Amino acid sequence: MSTTDTGLPGSRFGRRLDRVTVERRDVPGLAEPPGYRHYAVASGTRLVFTAGAVPLDPTGRLVGPDDYRAQTEQVLANLLAALEAAGASPEQVVKTTVYVVGEGREPKVAVWDVVQRSELAAAPSTLVGVAGLGYSGQLVEIDAVAVIDDAGESPPSSRTAS
Repeated sequence: MSTTDTGLPGSRFGRRLDRVTVERRDVPGLAEPPGYRHYAVASGTRLVFTAGAVPLDPTGRLVGPDDYRAQTEQVLANLLAALEAAGASPEQVVKTTVYVVGEGREPKVAVWDVVQRSELAAAPSTLVGVAGLGYSGQLVEIDAVAVIDDAGESPPSSRTAS
């Protein structure tokens, strides 16, 4: 199966995507992936690399201790907020990496189910099992790469690192 998403009209983030294209495709002859595409080809003028989004609420408290689904929902909300702050929409994401703590298949399936219901479902993605993550009790982390058009203003920065 081959799928191509091009000519993206706009997004819920209120920006036109006329000068950015993201083509998501499958490789003929390879097994069909479960919900995502094998690769993406993007054109635009700027790349956005997010830090790993974590399951913390705005006060810094861990959301959903011992709950993979609740943590994944919070991680996705935080990741979408970071993308929006950078001027990117979910349609412009060309790659995600999903990190899941836990032995066996069940934790990864629980997280993957939530990701596949999200706005980032179609982006090429890697699901990685890990022994641990940065915060005590953290079970999930997701980072993303997006391509955006350089025609508009840069988003305001709340902090600048030197």
